[in-house]
Amino acid sequence: MINIKEIVYQALCKVCENVSDTYPKDWAKYPAVQYMEEDNKVVEWTDDKEQKSYVRYRIDIWDNISTSRTVMAIDERVAADTGLIRIQCIDIDDPSGLKHKTIRYEGIIEQNANGEIYVYHELKE
Repeated sequence: MINIKEIVYQALCKVCENVSDTYPKDWAKYPAVQYMEEDNKVVEWTDDKEQKSYVRYRIDIWDNISTSRTVMAIDERVAADTGLIRIQCIDIDDPSGLKHKTIRYEGIIEQNANGEIYVYHELKE
């Protein structure tokens, strides 16, 4: 597993303050953002080391007015900071009455010989 969770977290924090990898605890501050690594699996092994990983992240945004501005800012920041590509963006019916949107990103991550993450690739269709 090649871990980029901290990179995703830092990218989200550049957009808003209320970011968590758990269910949001502060519902007085909007937007509230939750991120989760949904998948992280080996794509390629070389010399008994993981060289490439496929990752997929889900980001949920809640707001009392609109999620659109936050979604656009997150989309731009996540793409710039991680190279992951957006594969889905949908509105979620939320019984609380809050606006709720889910975005999913995925990509292939490579590591160099020293184990440093050095490039992110879009998935090839």
